[in-house]
Amino acid sequence: MAVRKKTRLERLLSFNQHRKRKGAAQALAVSSDIDFSVLKSNLITGDEIKYTHGSSKDIQTHISALKDEFNGQSELLYYHAQLIVFMRREFKVKENFSAFEKLWKMEKDYLLKHLNTRWLMSAADTFSDYSNDALAKTVVMNVILLINTIKLNETERFLQSTDKHPDDQQKLEILQSKRVALPDGMSGFAVGTDDTLRNMRWRIEEISSLHPLGDMLLEVFNRVQNYETVYKRFRDRHTRKKTSWWDE
Repeated sequence: MAVRKKTRLERLLSFNQHRKRKGAAQALAVSSDIDFSVLKSNLITGDEIKYTHGSSKDIQTHISALKDEFNGQSELLYYHAQLIVFMRREFKVKENFSAFEKLWKMEKDYLLKHLNTRWLMSAADTFSDYSNDALAKTVVMNVILLINTIKLNETERFLQSTDKHPDDQQKLEILQSKRVALPDGMSGFAVGTDDTLRNMRWRIEEISSLHPLGDMLLEVFNRVQNYETVYKRFRDRHTRKKTSWWDE
């Protein structure tokens, strides 16, 4: 049986969570008077982007380290990250999520353009965890599934050094000429011609039109066609134009 997720009450009473929340009030004061245009125009100074790995128990230490992820970028993106951190640590969740929703409502296009996929994933997780909008939760769950599946795929590729292995041309011909069985009744992707991903793209567009957060799903799906992912590699192998699934 999978490990049960703790209830919110259990998390609130957790000594570990209490330690993680300590100092949060001094780290950020959420205010309805925050001017997003000013935050967008203010750039964080720093020589290079440095990603955090893990997190400090002390929230102010963690927030300070997190700032280096946004060197050369706007303070608005850093503010977005801080809101997520506070909600993860169960600090003033209602107020912070309200500020988070307001930010996405007013600056969605900016966030979609400038947040990297790491933080789009965190945004999707946040809407999934705290939104009361069932449709929003459904839409962002598609973002979460897409990114986590790619994360597993690319990690396994790294573990096995399969990036150094060229395609087996005999197996490629088999995939293009006959059904290749995969687990539980599934079949292999007909490399070069398959319409599976084109049809999935159409379904993504349809579900994305149902809610403003659908733009996040489309943005992530478009990105993974251009970065080094399994989607790009199959895009590079594709030959039939009428079954393409990416934006030109």
